[in-house]
Amino acid sequence: MNIHEYQAKEILRAHGVPVPPGEVATTPEEAERIAAEFGGMVVVKAQVHAGGRGKAGGVKLADDAADARDKAGAILGLEIKGLTVEKVLITPAEDIASEAYLGIVMDRGSQSDVIMVSSEGGIDIEEVAATNPDAIQKLAVDARYGLLPHQASGLAFGLYDEPKLARQAARIISQLYEAYRAAGCTLAEINPLITTPAGEVKAIDAKMNIDDNALFRLPDVEAMRDEASENVYERKAREAGLSYIPLDGDVGCCVNGAGLAMATMDLVKYYGGEPANFLDIGGSSNPEKVVTAFEIIMSDPAVKSILFNIFGGITRCDDVANGIVEATRRVDVGLPIAIRLTGTNEDLAVEILKENGFEAMTDMDEVVKRAVELAAGPAG
Repeated sequence: MNIHEYQAKEILRAHGVPVPPGEVATTPEEAERIAAEFGGMVVVKAQVHAGGRGKAGGVKLADDAADARDKAGAILGLEIKGLTVEKVLITPAEDIASEAYLGIVMDRGSQSDVIMVSSEGGIDIEEVAATNPDAIQKLAVDARYGLLPHQASGLAFGLYDEPKLARQAARIISQLYEAYRAAGCTLAEINPLITTPAGEVKAIDAKMNIDDNALFRLPDVEAMRDEASENVYERKAREAGLSYIPLDGDVGCCVNGAGLAMATMDLVKYYGGEPANFLDIGGSSNPEKVVTAFEIIMSDPAVKSILFNIFGGITRCDDVANGIVEATRRVDVGLPIAIRLTGTNEDLAVEILKENGFEAMTDMDEVVKRAVELAAGPAG
């Protein structure tokens, strides 16, 4: 689950991180009122679950309250990476002496939380990693002991030579780690972490991604979910009990089981295609799930063929077949479909599909090759 910057800052404040004040506005008039209360220059920041807000015109500096109203009016309603801005954060402008990056991410490779710091903050950390990887200092935290004080200090002195700044940064690093763990994060970033001419270290931006699997024990964090800012089909998939991640390809994939889904996407790549999504319908026998999966795949205009790869264990092949038939009755698909069904009630599923004009395969390689060929279109 993604949360907005202002929500991430609330969590950081609760753990003692020095974060400038800020309030959210949904109208230009609200933005003007909030800016007037702060006085002086303010920053108007789009609150949307997308990166690159500044480059897209979603972050603007305002000279006064009237200017904040105008800037908010320009940002509200703006579309950034397919998402419409419905809220802006109004926060006082800071006098910045330097910028740094501080982040924590769950690293499956090392099976640990990894803290990353870089004195090159305020820009995409991916760009720094690609062009100057030595500028990023990393520490894998041992889950048995957590982040130890001397480790936080070591990272902090990697950012600042001046002891006064390093001590503040060490405290913020420890506080960010506490917030990361308490909120069930898979990612937490402060970019930039700034110093002021007066010698203060502050977090003026924040980003957090929350592990969905942790939400059952974190009702206060789950209440931060902003469904209006989510991809409508990702939300629809979650509500239907499906696992869906949109990708950039043109072969729409519908598979049961995460392992089979990953193997299917690997084969699509192997045979020269590009998967359009990860979509796992799970292990239950529910034709309605297949109908929903069809609707989600069809929502992507880039999809040129649809691939069903079902191994029937708990999932019954005849239920999937009935779902395919029902979906094509409800929706004018208009796309070629490649189907592989094998396992529980396989023979019945094949009969159901044949009676409704579909062909079902049993070989995984063959069906994937067929789906890639269908997406590529007629030869020549």
